[in-house]
Amino acid sequence: MTAPAGGGLARRATADPLFRLVAYALEAAHGRPPAAVWSAPHAFHLGSPGLVAAAGWPAAAAAAPRDDGLVRLSSLAHPADGCDLPLTRSGPPPAAPAWAVRPYAVLRALARAGHGRGGTDLHVQGSLTAAAGLSTADPADCAVALAVAGVHGPPGAEPDREGLARLLAGALPDGDDALRRAVFFARPGEALLLGARAGRPRYVGFDPAASRARLVLAAVRGEPAERPAELARTVALARRAGALSAWPPGGRPERSVLLLLPEARVAAVRAAVAEDFRDPGRPVPPFLNISVAGAARREH
Repeated sequence: MTAPAGGGLARRATADPLFRLVAYALEAAHGRPPAAVWSAPHAFHLGSPGLVAAAGWPAAAAAAPRDDGLVRLSSLAHPADGCDLPLTRSGPPPAAPAWAVRPYAVLRALARAGHGRGGTDLHVQGSLTAAAGLSTADPADCAVALAVAGVHGPPGAEPDREGLARLLAGALPDGDDALRRAVFFARPGEALLLGARAGRPRYVGFDPAASRARLVLAAVRGEPAERPAELARTVALARRAGALSAWPPGGRPERSVLLLLPEARVAAVRAAVAEDFRDPGRPVPPFLNISVAGAARREH
């Protein structure tokens, strides 16, 4: 197999470090550069029903096509658990490390739909851990689907995002279809309105910065049994200090809350939460600024 033309990303000094990293990691793990690198944003629910949006923190997948029916999976988050597996379209899946079960399920579903039956070298990497409280599985699923469908499709063709959303819903029913649709169809500064006719996404404005506000994710770090009470306490403290609204982003299990803050009250809210948690010696919830981002895209 000849090396794809896209291998220069790993050494491109102007590229985003995450995308350089996944390109380099695929080449280091599998001996050849990627044919494509896709990014997929983490996503979240808004406080209003039926609204989702994307966050400016991506997951990424680098892929290179094969023609021997083998899939080779790697991730820097699991450096000792890379694996080579035969790509079977039916029957029990082969034994795989726990982290690789989900991407392998995506690859099987894609193969059944006619994408990537020859196999794929794949590297997956996120920019957030589960401790942040956003779903990490859904953006990774989307990044894998787009990367594999893209490298096995006609050159320059855009993967069918609506078709991939349906494919993932069938292959991984435990995922959050609403969040995956945000990953596939989000726009910067807007929220995606669910329930619209398939193929015709609808949007409403959601740009906190334009109204001199800040969207912040606060994640609690205590024991699982204590998290509901600590999340409720974080919300109460933030509201008293000036937060405009607060709601869960939709990760499972819930371990974070999204806060919409006036810019003038950001420091006061942070201080109020930090002081309350610091006094009893509990871990202070970190605050992560969230920009309302666009959909998944090919980075190389």
